[in-house]
Amino acid sequence: MTRDELHRAIAEFLAANDPDTTDRLEFLRSRFDAGLAWVHYPAGHGGLGLPREWQGEVERLFAEAAAPDNNPGANTIGLGMAAPTILACGTEEQKRRFLRPLWTGEEIWCQLFSEPGAGSDLANVSTRAVRDGDEWVVDGQKVWTSSAHLAQFAILLARTDPGVPKHRGLTFFLIDMTQPGVEVRPLRQITGEAEFNEVFLTEARVPDTQRLGAEGDGWRVANTTLNTERVAIGGRDTARETGMIGVVSRTWRDNPDLRTPELHDRLLRLWVDAEVARQTGVRLQQKLAKGMPGPEGSAMKLIFARVAQQLSGLEVEMLGEQGLRYSEWTMVRPDHVDFTGRDAGYRYLRAKGNSIEGGTSEILRNIVAERILGLPAEARTDKDRPWKEVAR
Repeated sequence: MTRDELHRAIAEFLAANDPDTTDRLEFLRSRFDAGLAWVHYPAGHGGLGLPREWQGEVERLFAEAAAPDNNPGANTIGLGMAAPTILACGTEEQKRRFLRPLWTGEEIWCQLFSEPGAGSDLANVSTRAVRDGDEWVVDGQKVWTSSAHLAQFAILLARTDPGVPKHRGLTFFLIDMTQPGVEVRPLRQITGEAEFNEVFLTEARVPDTQRLGAEGDGWRVANTTLNTERVAIGGRDTARETGMIGVVSRTWRDNPDLRTPELHDRLLRLWVDAEVARQTGVRLQQKLAKGMPGPEGSAMKLIFARVAQQLSGLEVEMLGEQGLRYSEWTMVRPDHVDFTGRDAGYRYLRAKGNSIEGGTSEILRNIVAERILGLPAEARTDKDRPWKEVAR
């Protein structure tokens, strides 16, 4: 299919499914079935097998027609992490079952990876999954779980064999979050909100048909998710002066009385950093169009966190007393996070999480050093020992 043929297909779809008169959910379901959800996905799974870079044109044409979207901000983990992992590692039955309601937003997803004792060292997870006939029984605790209070399903990394080294005893599951054995508790953050949660699993059950990949192959599947997550956080293809640099640049332009030569110098340096990161993101997106993401996503996420934190700090300093104001401290559980919304104080506090979520900056530096630069790996005394024999 050529670009012109794709444009005609979209025009024909819109003619047959008028956005003004078609029910929103039915419109989204029909769009998925027509292959116009993720056009780079295979036919039958929301796509047409077209180049990934054409997706932007599809979104633009639907937006120009005032068509309803799938509210991507409310299901970032599902769209950005669960769906690519299911596509890459799932069975045809799993793809048919999960991709359509995920894309339409009928089923919200969260990510059950991090634990109190396995944050930076993700392979050290202790949540257990024990086989019981055609099901797995799961017990354990997860933490820092975005959208768990809204999710119907989660991607879960659990230990199924404690008798082998930590990376080899893990299995990846798709678990129902609405069952009685799942308890979600809010975690209030420095911003006052509770976008994160802790999740307690007590004899929760997962059918073996919802195991993603082979038993014991969870680390490989999880890395598919992590690479995609880091690209989603740090490697977006965006326009110039969007995001945090756009907010801080507007503050500078709108408040000439706040300017000083020293602040000007810092802003320009950060503007250059942000633009270099943006251009690198464009290049990374072009690479993604040719295949799966690699460790470059870790570098992009690392840059994103540093620049966002420095920019938010610069804005607070620039605004002086006004930058210390905080408009709202009510504990809410949002359905999405607006990194550039609200006031400067919120942006400053929320940016602190950028170097933690999606992989800490310290761990990402190790990944960049070892996998991209080829530097010697850190000594790991637990690498070849059975997980159950390692002191904790």
